[in-house]
Amino acid sequence: MSDSAVSKTKAAGDFARLRSHLRSKIVGQDALIDKLIIAMLADGHLLVEGAPGLAKTKAIKTLASSVECDEHRIQFTPDLLPADITGSDIYNSEQGKFIFQKGPIFHNLILADEINRAPAKVQSALLEAMAERQITVGAKTYKLPDLFLVMATQNPIEQEGTYNLPEAQLDRFLMYIRISHPSIEAERQILNLVRNEQLRVEPAPFEKISQETVFQARQEVLNMHLSPALQEYIVQFIMATRKPQLYGDKLAKLISFGASPRGTIALDRCARARAWLMGREFAGPEDVHEVIRDVLRHRIILSFEGEAEGYTTDSFIELLLTKVPLP
Repeated sequence: MSDSAVSKTKAAGDFARLRSHLRSKIVGQDALIDKLIIAMLADGHLLVEGAPGLAKTKAIKTLASSVECDEHRIQFTPDLLPADITGSDIYNSEQGKFIFQKGPIFHNLILADEINRAPAKVQSALLEAMAERQITVGAKTYKLPDLFLVMATQNPIEQEGTYNLPEAQLDRFLMYIRISHPSIEAERQILNLVRNEQLRVEPAPFEKISQETVFQARQEVLNMHLSPALQEYIVQFIMATRKPQLYGDKLAKLISFGASPRGTIALDRCARARAWLMGREFAGPEDVHEVIRDVLRHRIILSFEGEAEGYTTDSFIELLLTKVPLP
């Protein structure tokens, strides 16, 4: 077996361990766990919408404790300032000059809690970090860590005093995930899990995954085979969001704006990442369909008529899935 084959087996095995470990720590949110790992493999960011208490914070903290990296939680509030995220120049009287004090954005995994509670200036500071992997303070630009992932959350229940994210920032998120309450069986497992944690029942130690393994896994994801026919299906589906009239006059009335090229790239990378995570040799239509709603729901803008008829971006995607033929 070649060295590349050995390293591939090791990276795949490490991420299989990581997936099982996260599922043992976070019960009832398997979809969130898989999408969080896929985002790490695809080098993207997540926007997660869900009610309080659904283990969003625990998910990112558990992932950070399972990989050789650090994490930081930023609570977004209306009085937050850009410098509270990026950092600022602090005058050092002993040296007689300004010294840059790094902000919390200079961590590997960032939890941006209730991101829609901060005003536009703060959101724009995060936008540069997400899009360019750097921040600018004054005339200087500072690079962020190579391993950098933002998981932002939104509370769908309480919307008073919130600021809607602009389309440009939404487009920077690789996926927009909606999570719901766990099942009754998962609720029982949660009780047992929390009780064991409070009783300090020590679980089996987990060997952390190195950042080098993460970067190796990303290369393997990029090399994952995806047939030309399936690539063409992805392109045709994205085009269908922009020119729905090709699939009927009714569809054309439902949508104002379709997905950008970032949507095409995200759908391709997420499908490859999911296939790799599932241990397959190539990506198939099931991988595309598994991630397509999360990749596109925030990249499509419905028309007034579409909203008036009760459509959501999810239901529009479901409709397109019945119209665009599979290869």
